[in-house]
Amino acid sequence: MVGIVGYGTHIPRSRIKVEEIAKVWGADAAAFKKGLNLNEKSVPAPDEDCATLSVNAARNAVKRAGIDPQDIGAVYVGSESHPYAVKPTGTIVSEALGACPYVHTADLEFACKAGTEGMYIALNLVKAGEMPYALAIGADTSQGAPGDALEYSAAAGAAAFIVGAEDLAAELVDTHCYMTDTPDFWRREHAHYPQHGGRFTGQPAYEKHVFGATNAILEKTNMKPEDFDYCIFHQPNGKFPVNAAKKLGFTEAQYKYGLLSPTLGNTYSGSSPMGLAATLDEAKPGELILLVSYGSGSGSDAFIFRATERLLEIRDKAPRVRKQLDEHKIYIEYGAYAKFRRKILKAD
Repeated sequence: MVGIVGYGTHIPRSRIKVEEIAKVWGADAAAFKKGLNLNEKSVPAPDEDCATLSVNAARNAVKRAGIDPQDIGAVYVGSESHPYAVKPTGTIVSEALGACPYVHTADLEFACKAGTEGMYIALNLVKAGEMPYALAIGADTSQGAPGDALEYSAAAGAAAFIVGAEDLAAELVDTHCYMTDTPDFWRREHAHYPQHGGRFTGQPAYEKHVFGATNAILEKTNMKPEDFDYCIFHQPNGKFPVNAAKKLGFTEAQYKYGLLSPTLGNTYSGSSPMGLAATLDEAKPGELILLVSYGSGSGSDAFIFRATERLLEIRDKAPRVRKQLDEHKIYIEYGAYAKFRRKILKAD
């Protein structure tokens, strides 16, 4: 039996509202807010990169897990905004936690599902008995070209999960995946911003894979949507996961706790893992959670977790997601936002 023994998140304090971005480009803010179900997004400060976010989230996960970092056998960081092209983020995180030197590290990339990619590997390494604990992180300082629709949602944040085989806060019930070569979103080497296929990113890409992974794991486990207490789907905006949930037969009561994008934005590799963390903040022992990620290119990972009694003991040992999301926010204007992004891109 394997599962989550600790989890943690980190969200930057700076925010920018949809109206502030729309004002600069002469766009209709109300249309964007309604069409994408977005109100604002998190913004990384110039000194907040993927490594910074990952370290802070991982430290919170260690607090909840209550373990010695030296017992962590692997650290996997999933992101599409690693600070270095040739220099792993995983070694930075491992060193900061005190997990070095006997730890396997790797940086993963699969668009927005790189975080759950790490979770899948970590869970199976522990299940195979290779190590007592493994750490998987989904973190991004997302990129969106100025004036592009992505600029309204591309945000920053990280979610970290320590998995093990003892003292579980959430037991893994089963996993599944669904992958095809569907190029809906891409970024070439040396390009600062990604390109996307517009409406093609919706039904032919996002829905095809999210629906495929969801239906596959339901069939594999002989379960139905009504068997779950919570569901989390990848959140490129506030519209896609809600539509997906409803079409698949889930209700608002099941997805509302994990739906963060209207006030967080799209944290790319941290998106669905962040929703899982927010759900773990609320789940009761015995309740079932369905997590389905999505990464452009394209693929989805599906997981079913069952909350345990220990979840109640650990959840308040680190800040909850909603506390990080809703408290101590600093709203910035577009000029400051552009300055932040310029410094980050120059550093890259």
